Amino acid sequence: MQYSQKVLDHFMKPHNIGKLEDPDAAATEGSPACGDQISIFLKIHPETHIIEDIKFQSYGCASNIATGSIITDMAMGKTIEEAKDITWKGAAEELDGLPAVKMHCSVLAVDTLKKAIKKYEIEHGLAEEEAFTKDTIIEELKKVIYPGVGEDIITLKMVKYVGFENGVAIVDVEIPKFDTHRDNVAEEIKEHLEVFKEIKEVKITL
Repeated sequence: MQYSQKVLDHFMKPHNIGKLEDPDAAATEGSPACGDQISIFLKIHPETHIIEDIKFQSYGCASNIATGSIITDMAMGKTIEEAKDITWKGAAEELDGLPAVKMHCSVLAVDTLKKAIKKYEIEHGLAEEEAFTKDTIIEELKKVIYPGVGEDIITLKMVKYVGFENGVAIVDVEIPKFDTHRDNVAEEIKEHLEVFKEIKEVKITL
């Protein structure tokens, strides 16, 4: 697998690694059982809402560590509003690219950062908890990456139907039976949706 020199640099000598004592906000996403997990800790100025310090802890591959390192660099010194504009594609570009099969690491890192910011906003009355709807599921599916090309399954128009009723999320995905990434995508969908307390069961049609 070919990594850019920048990915290797951030993997070998990651920036901002560690844990903040008494952070203003923190979030953990992923699972060691599935291969990748990242935790992000923030110190935020109460008046300017500037991220004054940020640390991360990572469990996973070189791409997972490198993306954790680069997004903490990108967020440091920014306001939380500016940090929310960081995208997984932007993070990958800052690393001079990632292999398509590793693009999900960029999604995981950016998603964890945004979850930490959202927690801070809710706790400080800057935002409200959003109501869970079918659109919540669709937004989450935008974080599921098809490893073949490193793009999300919504953009690729692989998702043909999304439904939610009585705690059951139904996702109809169009992927050929011969596609070697088929089972991986199904597992990713389940992992992303099962974290929502409103979802009791995930049904995927392939």
